[in-house]
Amino acid sequence: MTAKATLLRACWAERRAAFGMWLSTNGTSSAEALSSLGFDYIVIDLQHGLIDLADALAVMRALAGTNATVLCRVPTNEPGIIGRVLDAGAEGVIIPMVNDAAAAERAVSACRYAPHGTRSFGPTRARLSGAPFDTAEANATVLCIPMIETAEAVANIGDITAVAGIDALYVGPADLSLTIGLSPGGHHDESEFTSSLDAVLSACASNDVAAGIHANPALSSRRASEGFTMVTVTTDVEALTSGARTALRTATNST
Repeated sequence: MTAKATLLRACWAERRAAFGMWLSTNGTSSAEALSSLGFDYIVIDLQHGLIDLADALAVMRALAGTNATVLCRVPTNEPGIIGRVLDAGAEGVIIPMVNDAAAAERAVSACRYAPHGTRSFGPTRARLSGAPFDTAEANATVLCIPMIETAEAVANIGDITAVAGIDALYVGPADLSLTIGLSPGGHHDESEFTSSLDAVLSACASNDVAAGIHANPALSSRRASEGFTMVTVTTDVEALTSGARTALRTATNST
């Protein structure tokens, strides 16, 4: 599994945008079908998705044959849940609401074994590849990706990106919009929003940290051109409803 995480790191090293999707439902067949489409990464959403830990394990099994890097967004910055999804086989974690350097340090620590962190040893499913499980390799390959979702986080962005062990920062534009007085959304032209994205991109570039962001099909190429190298294109629910809507419109317009 770590090899796929290494491939995602290769995208970032080349400053090439990786495009991904999020899974919000516990459908293993749909996850398996969507994973074959060529996304660079797939995120299992345990925060806002309708997925618990048992569901996440089933979805990870369904994704076993994909070339995409499999990540989990955990519901909170808590070592227990971070460790459990990594032990279940996630190749990295996205951690919500990381607002300062202390929170970023906690996130990194939960992702790394000693001497670089406090992750407890017990890689139940992560060790099933057949090869001996190597904690040093896990420390080098597991992806720690805090989320930047508030004005407070943007104000502290320099300190956050300076924390050793962060692989990428991932902007949640809807929550960020709310905290700067705008409606939740993927994009706003107001300077408060665009300057926040610029601050994240600048800090990430200065500290050799990848910059990620939640987007949609229409926004994805723009975000990549701005310098984001981890761009979420869609979710399973959005893809399902969009495809069904297009099919229905095509059918009704042809009659």
